[in-house]
Amino acid sequence: QNEAAFFLELWVSGLHPSDDSSAAVGPAFNQSAAARQWLRPSDSFLRQLLALPQLALVAESCPAEIELQQALLASPGAPVSAAQLAAITDDDARSNYAMWLEFRDGLLQAGSLEAYYLALMRSQRITVPPLFIDHLVQAIGQHLQQGQQGQPDAFQARAAELLFRQQRLTLTEGRLLCADRAYVDALPGRAGSLDVLTPENAFDYWQGSERQSFALDLTHQVSNDLGHGFSFKLTRSHSGLTALARVLEQWLQHFLGRPCTITPLQKVDDPAWRWHIGLDVESMQLLNDLYQDRPVSAERMAGLISLFRLDFPTSAPGASAIYLGLAMTAERTLKLKPQNLLLNLPPDLLATLLAPVPVPALLPQVD
Repeated sequence: QNEAAFFLELWVSGLHPSDDSSAAVGPAFNQSAAARQWLRPSDSFLRQLLALPQLALVAESCPAEIELQQALLASPGAPVSAAQLAAITDDDARSNYAMWLEFRDGLLQAGSLEAYYLALMRSQRITVPPLFIDHLVQAIGQHLQQGQQGQPDAFQARAAELLFRQQRLTLTEGRLLCADRAYVDALPGRAGSLDVLTPENAFDYWQGSERQSFALDLTHQVSNDLGHGFSFKLTRSHSGLTALARVLEQWLQHFLGRPCTITPLQKVDDPAWRWHIGLDVESMQLLNDLYQDRPVSAERMAGLISLFRLDFPTSAPGASAIYLGLAMTAERTLKLKPQNLLLNLPPDLLATLLAPVPVPALLPQVD
């Protein structure tokens, strides 16, 4: 076993594929949770969430809070009464535990991280904190990276961080670089060096304790002007956009149970353009305006990071492609919303996604 694979194994813990072997329901490609390798939460995964700073004990923690946390660490799925919550004297601590319990109960009832995530995104009222949702996405995304055959890909692993961590964009020497916003904003005076992920330092990504220190190059291609009106364009062999496309393919196939391909594009030149999905708020508004032939300012167009084409090989001949967009805010930040790719599909695909997916009635005990 190579070292890169070892570090990736350490990256994911507390999650186990469902062992449900029941038959698929709905359309032929609506596989069971087991076939899609959906994840059932274990006690160790719930303990990781209990270790979040918002739930950490402090010197002022009252005896009731200490007792509750010790009980949950011993048995994360144990029932908690209203009286136990009410006994916590600090309002913030009591509220934090109430939200954690709501999240835990919904997760255990759904039977898998994916089923709970879909239920949350479909609901009209999300009451659990975004932090918990980001942990769901992180766990699913990292599981998908772990499941890839061959040597783990640091570019895809870094691109997967875009699904659950905000990014800050910068244009440097003609290259569009994407850096972790929290990491960059925490640097003194926003100074310091960020390593741009390359094939030469990719192995360091797995070994580093701060993977967020690596920036991802989202440049489409490099243009070299040879003078006299001649130029050539060199496609980047390790493009962050290509890595992101692979991550989005994995994400969609994991939920939909249907193969797909996603290709980065610089423009849409398709008279049969019928459907588009923005992967963030800005790109959704931008694509809507472009599709409706509304005027779009140069400043807004400059915020467009990339377009993508989504195709399903099993679609009927002549089926229209689906176009995706990715854009930064005016402040050059990016918050990718992976749920958009799931819930804004055309009706036939959306019906497949929302069809019941069998999960085991009784989950095996996990260590």
